[in-house]
Amino acid sequence: EKETWNRERLSLQKSLKQANAELSKLRAELRSEAFLRELGSDSENTVLRRIYGKYLRAESFRKALIYQKKYLLLLLGGFQECEEATLALIARMGGQPSYTDLEIITHHSKSFTRFRSAVRVSIAISR
Repeated sequence: EKETWNRERLSLQKSLKQANAELSKLRAELRSEAFLRELGSDSENTVLRRIYGKYLRAESFRKALIYQKKYLLLLLGGFQECEEATLALIARMGGQPSYTDLEIITHHSKSFTRFRSAVRVSIAISR
């Protein structure tokens, strides 16, 4: 009889501990929900604003890098064209037979060259 009472007492103590643990867990959840309700949408808005601001800065930085890349490619293209023309001129001055003649390299029309120069000037002014 004593043994059955001890088993019953142990099972009741075990269930009491489980109930206390569940009670403390529910109280913690209730406190956290109340805290979130106090903060309300203000904290969510500030978090969203901060994340959106980071996104805008990253996007702006990415666009600036793309613009700089295009600008540098344009400049390099102009230097390459100029270098090829200079090399062709040197080859002609040396009297060596050259397949890169000055007229072949500068196959762009005057209007195209003028347009490209205007674009480079406008980019330089905007920078």
